[in-house]
Amino acid sequence: MKRKINVLPFAVISILFFLINSYVLSGIHTLSMNPIITPIFWIITTLILLALIYAIQRMRDNGMDMLFKIATHVFLVLFVAELVFILLLLPPDLYRLIAKTPRNIYWVQFAMIMFILTVTLFVYGIVKGKYAYRVIKHTLYFKDLPKSFDGFTITQISDVHAGSFKSPKGVQRGIDLIKAQNSDLFVFTGDLVNNKAEEIEPWINYFSQIKAPYGQFSILGNHDYGDYIKWDSEAAKRANLQQLKLHHAELGFRLLLDEHIELYKNGEKIILAGVENWGIGFGERGDLKKALSDTNPSDFKILLSHDPTHWDNEVKDHPTKIALTLSGHTHGMQFGIEALGIKWSPVKYRYAHWAGIAEKNGRFLNINRGFGFLGFSGRVGIWPEITVIELKRIDN
Repeated sequence: MKRKINVLPFAVISILFFLINSYVLSGIHTLSMNPIITPIFWIITTLILLALIYAIQRMRDNGMDMLFKIATHVFLVLFVAELVFILLLLPPDLYRLIAKTPRNIYWVQFAMIMFILTVTLFVYGIVKGKYAYRVIKHTLYFKDLPKSFDGFTITQISDVHAGSFKSPKGVQRGIDLIKAQNSDLFVFTGDLVNNKAEEIEPWINYFSQIKAPYGQFSILGNHDYGDYIKWDSEAAKRANLQQLKLHHAELGFRLLLDEHIELYKNGEKIILAGVENWGIGFGERGDLKKALSDTNPSDFKILLSHDPTHWDNEVKDHPTKIALTLSGHTHGMQFGIEALGIKWSPVKYRYAHWAGIAEKNGRFLNINRGFGFLGFSGRVGIWPEITVIELKRIDN
């Protein structure tokens, strides 16, 4: 029996698509009234819409295949570029309706330049930006840091999402940057794969190159549990998770599952704890109490917790002080602006703090922007990140 197709969403998308593109075309006509522009414009945009609708229908049987990825990405780039064009053109258009003045051709030209720039940035983000790794360094100061750990360095990456990788050369570039930091400790804060353990297998020889004097440690993220695809049975899902845990060991990563280890230097120690994924809306599996069991209140503690909402809801006001929490999860939505003093991404409307350092009462959180990518196969303005944190002691 054939599945029934719900035409309402496609009808709504088609109507909005027609309205948006009609307005964009009116702007183009301000620049040129060549009669051939109109049919060419509607042929191209209609083909893009039909390809998207067809790809979505095929996805039910074929999954997110290459056609789906191409159609959704072309549609996304066009939509964002047209949105930029409209947002620039609409305010002066509203004004001219009131003032009864003609369109300013120079303003339309500016809107068109920004349209072209937006398309160019997205194409770069898809082709190059997703492997354009950045090293971001932070120095954090603590009164209770043991003296022996003054100057101790930690390299953090998060959200590898190995199932999305296509470029061995690009991934190796990121691995080489990690190795070049020569940090004392390496940590990975979750989402090794998109859904299945097998996704990391082609990349084991890459990530296993990472070594640090005090070890390599990791935790699980929400995608690592296989919650977002259909399994033949619960047993198959459990087997997948078990296999993923074995792959962490193959990478040389010590997986911390609601537990902690002690790191010693010159007879002094710090605590490194890791919890299973705990996030509002993404499963509250982690057990912080269990992870900190048998630790002392005076111990200097670092926590690996994938989702930053854990810090907001449990960690920052926890009776036991956790000096530093390292998280990921947000990806900075892989799109935004971080330049000229501006820090903005659409993800800010979901997470008040979505990247970099936050602090409350001497307790710090770092959110890594992610090493990989998911969904949108690119990055624009929010580049893949390798974080290096140096711990410094403040002497009283």
